[in-house]
Amino acid sequence: MQDKKARFRCGQLCATPAALDKVGRAGLIRLLERHLSGDWGDTCESDARTNEEALRSGNRIISWYQVSKELRIMIITEADRSATTILLPEEY
Repeated sequence: MQDKKARFRCGQLCATPAALDKVGRAGLIRLLERHLSGDWGDTCESDARTNEEALRSGNRIISWYQVSKELRIMIITEADRSATTILLPEEY
């Protein structure tokens, strides 16, 4: 991460083949940087508040990013911060 400081650790990073194919490695890295810095993307306001609370309470963090009209990416960091997964919503 170059511009923004990570607010939490991601643990083991996983990306599904479909997410990698649709966005590419560089695109996924940019989305991961946003997620780790607390830019929750296109997450609704209620879920963004939940993510902010999760930073304090240690719960799971979920971000959504609308990459194009047809493509949305989901990033989930587990509550124990052991892993972060990047996937398409239909893979959840």
